[in-house]
Amino acid sequence: MNRIIFTALAISAGALVVAPSTQSAETGFQPKPYFQMPLEKDPSRVVRMQNVTLLPGAGNTFHRHPGDQWWTVQEGEITFTVKGQQPRVLKVGDYVYVPRGTVHRNQNLSNRPARAVELNITDKDKPQTEQAPD
Repeated sequence: MNRIIFTALAISAGALVVAPSTQSAETGFQPKPYFQMPLEKDPSRVVRMQNVTLLPGAGNTFHRHPGDQWWTVQEGEITFTVKGQQPRVLKVGDYVYVPRGTVHRNQNLSNRPARAVELNITDKDKPQTEQAPD
């Protein structure tokens, strides 16, 4: 049921547009936000949904967030790793929930682009990503 709700939300968000991302295209990890807004009934937190493209060989380093995150793969394959655990290859239609503070990374280890929708509910006025040692 959660998978259906999240997929429907991800599809409907495609019509929304906000300011361009601050990530550099040079990294091959290219987020494009759909929206960011206060969480209803809790203005101390923000909701952000974005489309993320990972070029072949691209990814991010181990990091954590001040809140919860959900990913669903829409194209290609993304290798999701929680620090200290075996990597998981996520394929089209797969999703993952990342609890607050979980040290993780996302990589495209394939030879074709990958794309995912990411939903974050995080603390307002805190950096949305904190780098963690590899």
